Amino acid sequence: MTRPLAAPDRTLYMIGNAHLDLAWLWPWQEGYAEARATFASAITRMEEYPDFVFTCDQMVLLSWVEESDPDLFARIRERVAEGRWVNTGGWWVEPDCNLPSGESFARQGLYGQRYLQSRFGRPATVGMNVDPFGHAASLPQILRGHGLTSYVFLRPGPHEAELPGTLFWWEAPDGSRVLGYRIPYEYGSPPGPVDHQTEKALAALDRGMGEAMVFYGVGNHGGGPTRANIDSIHRYDAMGTFGELRMASPQDYVAAVRARGPAFLDGLGVHHGDLQHHAPGCYSAHSGIKAWQQRAQHALLAAERWAAVVALQAGVTYPREDLSRAWHQVLLNQFHDVLPGSAIETAYDDARDQLGEATAIAKRVTTRAHNVLARQVDVPFVAGSQPVLVFNPHPWAVSSDVDLQYRVPGLRGLGVRVVDEAGRAVVAQPTQPTSTTDDPSRGAVVFRAGVPALGYRLYRVITALPVVVGPVWSAGRPQSLTVSETVLQNDLVRIELDPTTGWICSYRDRRSGLDLMAGVDGTTHTQVSADPTDTWGHRIVSYAWPGEPMTLRRIVVREAGPLRARLRVERTWSASTLVEELLLDHDSPVLRVEVTLDWREPGHLLKLRFPTVLAEPRATFEIPYGSLERPVDGAEQPARSWVDVTGTIEGQPAGLTLVTTTKHGYDVSPESNGPSVGVTVVRSPVYSWHDPQRLEPGGSYRHQDQGEQRFRYELVPHAGDWRAAAPTRRAAVLGAGVRAMLESAHPGALPPVHSFADDGGGPVLVTAVKGSEDPSGTPGGADLIVRAVESTGVAADARIHLPVVDRVLEESFGPHQIRTFRVPADRDLPVTEVDLVEWPLGSGQPGAVGATEP
Repeated sequence: MTRPLAAPDRTLYMIGNAHLDLAWLWPWQEGYAEARATFASAITRMEEYPDFVFTCDQMVLLSWVEESDPDLFARIRERVAEGRWVNTGGWWVEPDCNLPSGESFARQGLYGQRYLQSRFGRPATVGMNVDPFGHAASLPQILRGHGLTSYVFLRPGPHEAELPGTLFWWEAPDGSRVLGYRIPYEYGSPPGPVDHQTEKALAALDRGMGEAMVFYGVGNHGGGPTRANIDSIHRYDAMGTFGELRMASPQDYVAAVRARGPAFLDGLGVHHGDLQHHAPGCYSAHSGIKAWQQRAQHALLAAERWAAVVALQAGVTYPREDLSRAWHQVLLNQFHDVLPGSAIETAYDDARDQLGEATAIAKRVTTRAHNVLARQVDVPFVAGSQPVLVFNPHPWAVSSDVDLQYRVPGLRGLGVRVVDEAGRAVVAQPTQPTSTTDDPSRGAVVFRAGVPALGYRLYRVITALPVVVGPVWSAGRPQSLTVSETVLQNDLVRIELDPTTGWICSYRDRRSGLDLMAGVDGTTHTQVSADPTDTWGHRIVSYAWPGEPMTLRRIVVREAGPLRARLRVERTWSASTLVEELLLDHDSPVLRVEVTLDWREPGHLLKLRFPTVLAEPRATFEIPYGSLERPVDGAEQPARSWVDVTGTIEGQPAGLTLVTTTKHGYDVSPESNGPSVGVTVVRSPVYSWHDPQRLEPGGSYRHQDQGEQRFRYELVPHAGDWRAAAPTRRAAVLGAGVRAMLESAHPGALPPVHSFADDGGGPVLVTAVKGSEDPSGTPGGADLIVRAVESTGVAADARIHLPVVDRVLEESFGPHQIRTFRVPADRDLPVTEVDLVEWPLGSGQPGAVGATEP
C-alpha cells in the first residue's frame, strides 16, 4: 500500500524501547529477571518483523543477561552487528542526575562505554536518561567526555520547565554543548495500537518540526514493543495518518538532524543551566540511602587514590577488579528510583547491603595500602609513646582535628600530650572515649594535625610528665578561645546563642565587626510541619513553609579546651529529639555542628534554617563538578553538599556558606530582615506513595526515616566571595576526614612526612587520582590517571605535583573545565590527555571526542 500524497510531510522516527526500572515497586532481583524476559521478547519481535529496531539503554541490563543467559546474549550481539539492536545512553544505569558526585557520573560512562566497546565493538553516541526527575547543568560536559554528543530525556515536562524547543542545544557552564531532545509525551506506551501515543506526542511537539522521535513500547517493568504496537505502525504508515512512520533508533534521528546542515543546527535555541524541577521532594526522601551513597563514594575515591599510590610506589598490583565490583554496586544504587528514595522499603535493605559491600571493599583496599606505606616509614622507638600515622586522602594539604582513641602502656592514669615528627607539641585536649573500661592505659585525645596532600605525617602520643590533664600548646600566642552556655568565641569570631531558643542571635566577625546574624529570630532554626506530599514531592515548588519550632531542653558545655570548644544543644518536638553539638576551633571562624536526630513523626518534615541579615542576596548551589547561581525565591532545590548566600551588610560584602554531609534538598528564601538558607533534614512520607493515589484514613502504612540518623554541617562566614571559603574542598574533608592509624616502631626508607600528589589547593581541584583502566607494563600494572576541574568559574593555570611518579603537570583550565590525564610511571613516556572513558582525545578511538566537534 502506497502512502497517500495528502499525508503530512514529516517523518516520525518510532523508537521501540522497553524502559526497565531496575528496582522501584519491586526489588532489583525482579528487575534482573525481567531484563532477560524483555530482551528475549525484543529478539523475537526482530525475527517476526524484519524492519523492527530496538533501542536499549542501561548497560547493567546487558551485563545481567550476559551472565544469566549466554545464548540470548549471543543473539543480541548478532542483532547489534546487524544494526537493528541499538545500544544507547552509554551509562551503567539511568541514575538520579542531580545527587551523585561528578566522579560518580564519570564512572557511569567509564564502565558503560567500556562495556559496550568490549562486548560489541562500538560505544554509544547518544546519551539517554528518559526517567530521571531533573538534570544538573554540568551534564553536557560530562556527556561529551563520554563521547555522547546528544541527549534524550523526558523530565522536566513542558508544564514544568520552558525550553527553547523540543530540539535544542544544551550548554554547560564550561561551554560544552550537546543536542538535547525532550521526549514528547512519554517514553513508553500501552501494548495496543500507537495512535494515542503518537497523537499525544504530536500535540507536545514544536509546530513545524519535520522530523521527530516518538517512543513506544511497554515500559517501567519492562516488556517492550508488542505485535499490536508494530502492526499499528505499519498500518498508520501506509494510511499516511501521521506522515511517514519509520522504525528507527535515536542515533538514526540524530544523524538525520545533523544532515540538515549547519544553518539548521545554528538556528536551534540554546538552553543554559540545569533542567528542573519534576519531583523536588525526592532530594530529601529516605535519608539512609543518601548517607550510604555518600559514604561509599568517598570511600571508593580514597581507595582508588591509595591503591594507585602503592601500585606505583611499591609495585602492589592495582586492585582493578575489586574496585570495579565496588563501583558497580554504587552505580547500580544511584538508579533514579533508588537514590531519590522513591522505591519500596525492601529495596533499601538491598541497597544498604550492596553499598555496604562497596564500602567494605574500599576500606580493605585502603587499609592494605596504608599498611604497605606504614611499614616503609622510619618510626624510631621512643619509650612511653604510641606512634600515630595520620593519612590524608585528599590531593591538597589538610589541617584537621583528629579524634584518637589511644593505648599507651604504662600510662597508669597519667595525662598525655601529642607531638609531631620533630617532637614539637601540637594543640591537643582530652575528649570522651568511645569505650567505658577500667583500663588505665586507654583514653581519648583530640589534636590538630597538619597533613600534606595525599600523604601522611607521623605523630606520637606520649606520657605527660609532670601530669598534664589538658593540652600542651605549640609555640606562639595562645588563642582566646572561650565558651559558656551562650557564647563561643575566639580571636576571629564571637557567636552568641539566645538562651530561650538555643540558636545563634549573633555571629560577629571580630576583625571587620560585621555580624551575619545580628538579632535574627532563633525560633526559625527548627521548623516542623505536616507534610501531605507524596514520596516524590510531586507538584511541590517549595517546602519553605511556616512550621513549629522544637522546644529547647537544655544547653550544656561539653568541651572547653584550647583546641576547641563544644556546646551541646538539645531540643524536642512531640516524640522526637534533636541534638546539635556546636564546635568552634581556636583558630577558625567556622562553626562545625554534629547532629543526632531521633525522628518519630510520620507525615512530617523538619527544616533547619539559617537566617542572616544580608542585603542584596545571591544564592549559589553546588552541582556535580561545579556550581550554579539560582534565584533567592524559596524554591526547593537539589544540591550536592553546599549552598552559599552572599550579599552585603551595611554596604560591605559578606556571605555565609552552609556545607553538609548527606543532605541534598535546600532553599534560599527571602525574609524581611535578610535571606535564610534552609535544608530539608528529614521527610517522612509513606514508602512509594504516588500522587494522585490517596491514603486511606486510618490505614496502616510504613513511613520513611523513623529512628535515629546522624550528619554534620558547617557554617562558613566569608567576606563576600564564596570562592574564598573553598566550599567544595571543605565538603570533601567534612565527608571524608583524615585517618589516624596506630603504628609500631621500626626502621624504614620513607620519611615521617610525605606527599604523593598535590594540586596546590587553588581553583583547580583534583577530583580523581586512580590507576588506569587499561593495564600498563609497570610492576603495579597501572599508569596514573589524574582528573581535575576548575572549581570557581574563572580560567586558571594549575601546577599539579605528582611525587609518586616524580612528575609535575602544568596545565591551563578554562572556567569549569574538566581535564583528565594519563601519566605513565616511566618518565620517558609522554603524558596524554584522555576523556572520561580514559580514551585518548582525538585518537580515533571509538568514543573519543575531538575538541572542535559541536
